[in-house]
Amino acid sequence: MPLSTITPPCDSVCDVNTEPWRVRFTREDELVEQLQSQLLEAAVRRASALAAGVAELGSVYAVAKATGKSWTAIDNAIKKHTTK
Repeated sequence: MPLSTITPPCDSVCDVNTEPWRVRFTREDELVEQLQSQLLEAAVRRASALAAGVAELGSVYAVAKATGKSWTAIDNAIKKHTTK
């Protein structure tokens, strides 16, 4: 019995973009900027939560142990994204 090859439809394989590359680039560049902004906001909220954890548990080490992260990662996140 011969093996047959299944050929997928062209639209799932071929890159058919009807928009000019500049339009696609501008759209993706704006998306990258939005995502970077959201990432920074999330990092600040995360650092605030970690600082609250330190206040509750008493030490960076205790928060690190509770979260499964290294104490340096916790400490650096708090220092980088919180204001005192």
